[in-house]
Amino acid sequence: MGSDDKRERLEAVLESRDLDAVWFARPNSFAWLTGGSSVIDRESDAGVAAVGYDGDVRIVTNNIEAARIEAEELPDLEADAVSIEQYSWHASSLAEAISARVGDDERAAADVDVPGLERIDPSALRQPLTERDRERYRELGRETAAAVESVCRELRAEDTEHEVASALRVALSARDIEAPVCLVGGGERAQRYRHYTPTQAELGDYALLSVTAERHGLHASCTRTVAFDAPDWLEERHEAATRVEATALAATQEVAENGGTAGDVFGAVQDAYAAVGFEGEWEYHHQGGAAGFAGREWIATPDHEASVEVPMAYAWNPTVQGAKSEGTALVTADEIEPLTTTDNWPTITAEAVDRDVELERPAILTLEDE
Repeated sequence: MGSDDKRERLEAVLESRDLDAVWFARPNSFAWLTGGSSVIDRESDAGVAAVGYDGDVRIVTNNIEAARIEAEELPDLEADAVSIEQYSWHASSLAEAISARVGDDERAAADVDVPGLERIDPSALRQPLTERDRERYRELGRETAAAVESVCRELRAEDTEHEVASALRVALSARDIEAPVCLVGGGERAQRYRHYTPTQAELGDYALLSVTAERHGLHASCTRTVAFDAPDWLEERHEAATRVEATALAATQEVAENGGTAGDVFGAVQDAYAAVGFEGEWEYHHQGGAAGFAGREWIATPDHEASVEVPMAYAWNPTVQGAKSEGTALVTADEIEPLTTTDNWPTITAEAVDRDVELERPAILTLEDE
């Protein structure tokens, strides 16, 4: 395999659960193990191939996809270290093909429903991030931010939310990046809704653009604010949201060091809202959490017991009615490294409310309303 660290994690799962094999058919799990994509139909929970591990790596897929998968979708696997097994597309399903490869006296698990197999949630396996995945994340973060910002600089107040969302998807796709989440809210709807799914409404006074982008299974989220004739309150609310985000990231690092939980970070987020004068705003939108091979590997709640791992990506997304601060950052024991940034966007220095931590966060970009 491309990473000894991942092999060690798989061995640990086999031992701890007394399994002979584990199979991954969900696209994000397939990407984590192989570095490639198994997606044809994005509405399907499973991809067109599954990767199994029983001490060796096995790929199973149908005869339509086998040659392409082997040639193009296994960058993290050495050719002589993986077997490609295929079945006729008309004779079986992927789940049946997996089941057929498990012996009667073997115990196996899968991340999708397979007759006779236990079910496994692979999220914990994917945390923390390996070095190779961190490097890929840096590239994805930079390119995601560049794509979003390129669209932002061309906006006009009379553009519709749908037009802007289309431009975002094109800019991301040109960089080989998918956009499972693409939100655009003009000034009126961004104040009314926290999830501003695009409509035919014009942007108006200002706009929030939010995406979750995906490549190689990794997910990066970010938001940008563009103003034409900004409301008087927008700057204050935006600054408040950036301080909550900075507090969340600082708390993430500290909680990870102390062996705490997602709920501990959430407590710091709640306190931060109160400290910046917007107590209770956290109740109107989820605040984010760990990112990686899912838009969020977990979303923090007040009593969430998920462990906080480093090095790991985190995407916190605090909102104050009509304003939002969101980015993806790599948090290690020694550093908080923003990933979804470029050198071509104005920034604001955001200070955590309860820790001596300052981070540069994207500011509001003001454009001339022509």
